[in-house]
Amino acid sequence: MKRVFKRKIYGTMKTWKDESKGRTALLVEGARRVGKSTIVEEFAQKEYKSHIIIDFNKASKEIKALFDDIMDLDRLFIFLQATYHVVLHKRKSVIVFDEVQNCPMARQAIKYLVADGRYDYIETGSLISIKQNTEKITLPSEEYRIQMHPMDFEEFRWALGDEASVEMYRTMFDKKMSAGAALRSAMRDLRMYMLVGGMPQAINELIDTNELRKVDDVKRNIIDLYHDDLLKIDPSGAASRVFLSIPSQLSRNANKYAFASIAGTTTDNRNLHVLRCLEQSKIANVAYNVTDPGVGMALSIDSDCFKIYTADTGLFITLAFRDKSYTENVIYQKLLSDKLEANLGYIYENLVSQMLVASGYNLFYHTWAKDAKHVYEIDFLISQGKKIAPIEVKSSGYKTHASLNAFCEKYSSRVGERYLIYTKDYGKDGMTTYLPAFMTPFL
Repeated sequence: MKRVFKRKIYGTMKTWKDESKGRTALLVEGARRVGKSTIVEEFAQKEYKSHIIIDFNKASKEIKALFDDIMDLDRLFIFLQATYHVVLHKRKSVIVFDEVQNCPMARQAIKYLVADGRYDYIETGSLISIKQNTEKITLPSEEYRIQMHPMDFEEFRWALGDEASVEMYRTMFDKKMSAGAALRSAMRDLRMYMLVGGMPQAINELIDTNELRKVDDVKRNIIDLYHDDLLKIDPSGAASRVFLSIPSQLSRNANKYAFASIAGTTTDNRNLHVLRCLEQSKIANVAYNVTDPGVGMALSIDSDCFKIYTADTGLFITLAFRDKSYTENVIYQKLLSDKLEANLGYIYENLVSQMLVASGYNLFYHTWAKDAKHVYEIDFLISQGKKIAPIEVKSSGYKTHASLNAFCEKYSSRVGERYLIYTKDYGKDGMTTYLPAFMTPFL
């Protein structure tokens, strides 16, 4: 059974419609299978008198050819209405260009369609900025771009019929309250979210079958789809190898991704291309090391020092054991039983990266020498007002935070709040806030 899940991006789309009033087209960008087409179709049905959805994965050559010459917009609109058997109404209808990267000329036409002003336009796309999809067209400045991510923890709970819990956790965070008796159930729900992830197909399968083995099969199919997509845009296979190796690289507990060991010895330009393929596909999130942590962290990025996370932690877990059957996936067993070993802590690191990105943060971290053989590392850095907030992530209830202490001492004038994200309850230790992982989205 296919379901339409409640998504927060719907409200963002509604704000665009109310404020833009046809002056821009909405571009919903995100990885494949995050639910772009589904939410846009729901929006078109509910918010407009009529709509046409042109799926450029399926559109005929005749439909695509219409956008090669748009001098006669009346002819274009008549042809679309006749083909899709829909009557369009001035300022009350929307035309959706679904997977618009497959018809670059339609994207270029947005400039003139918006200027015409008769209808609203929504585009959806994955791999929207890849060079081969943009190099022969003039990109329209009339696009209002928004990012769609995998379903976050709150949306996951909504999908399972729980409308109250995450809002309660938000209140606890705001009031600096401990979760108390709610901690156990909150962490159990979070572990299930980590296992299933935020891909709507996987969540739909969980609701239909309540079998994690079948959920895992869905996630494997999505990973295979991403693998094939990356091979199309990077036939060398380097981008695909880098994506598939994300869990093994994080498990090394190194302070940066060992790019050459996976992608092979290549030029700096080639490495940059591979990294851009992953970022622009939206299937991975890249955290960059900053050499001078401050509010303007992007100004001191070390472009040769970075970590890569999967955009969805559910896919991360399946990816980590892709070469084994579901029954051999010890991460499922250990997470479900709350017996995750310390050497599997990188799963929580990936989860926090996903939650921070969903909250609108770019990912940065910082390393510096402790002595000749060791380094300190802060897992994530975020800006809060005129200060920075360092974040250390642990997969257990341990409260040791040597790196956090050293960082706050070194950069005391720049640091505001400081957080240790872990698996136990909310608390304070001097200036450090201990934050249960399920409260990460409230930062």
